[in-house]
Amino acid sequence: MAQINPSILSADFARLAEEAKAVRGADWLHVDVMDNHFVPNLTLGIPVVESLSRATDTPLDCHLMIESPDRWAPQYVEAGAGSVTFHAEAAAAPVRLAREIRAKGARASMALKPATPIEPYEDLLPELDMLLVMTVEPGFGGQAFLDIMLPKIRRTRELINKHGLELWLQVDGGVSESTIERCAEAGADVFVAGSAVYGAEDPVQAVRTLREQADRTIASAPWACNH
Repeated sequence: MAQINPSILSADFARLAEEAKAVRGADWLHVDVMDNHFVPNLTLGIPVVESLSRATDTPLDCHLMIESPDRWAPQYVEAGAGSVTFHAEAAAAPVRLAREIRAKGARASMALKPATPIEPYEDLLPELDMLLVMTVEPGFGGQAFLDIMLPKIRRTRELINKHGLELWLQVDGGVSESTIERCAEAGADVFVAGSAVYGAEDPVQAVRTLREQADRTIASAPWACNH
């Protein structure tokens, strides 16, 4: 039921191909793309995504924390991403962009910063394959989980269930063994984990442990039982 997406933002950038293979068994490899404009950090771009797509069999989940995603997001699909996430705060035409991403063969996802409410985007949900609720301010890895995001995760799950959508609900930021169960109980089913995986002695076991925790919680969560 749960999906674990290790974030290479917490990996060794000098050994990305090896680091991608070090998390075998993960559902997706989460790739944070930052442009130093939308967020105050600069990471990697299309050439690195192209290289990663050739270096691993794990599908790439690209999270674009960039300005002008309407222009750039489709190119990440062409570079090999299986899922592309754009930010609601940055997209000029989110419905058109989501449809273009899907038309190119990838899953379309939209992300919300902590201060951005979900309610104004309710009508857009059928156009998406995944909704990402940020549980830290985007820009840097290793931040502490924001518990104040749990009600927002619950409201988002309620809207998904209200419309009967097969929409994944992802959380990103501070996800670890100590926080993943709270996220799962609130309604998340896709979990981005950076330092909790890449900072572990055994990344493969870390992925397995996080998935077991989330699966166990989802199995008894009211939102899943009523789904």
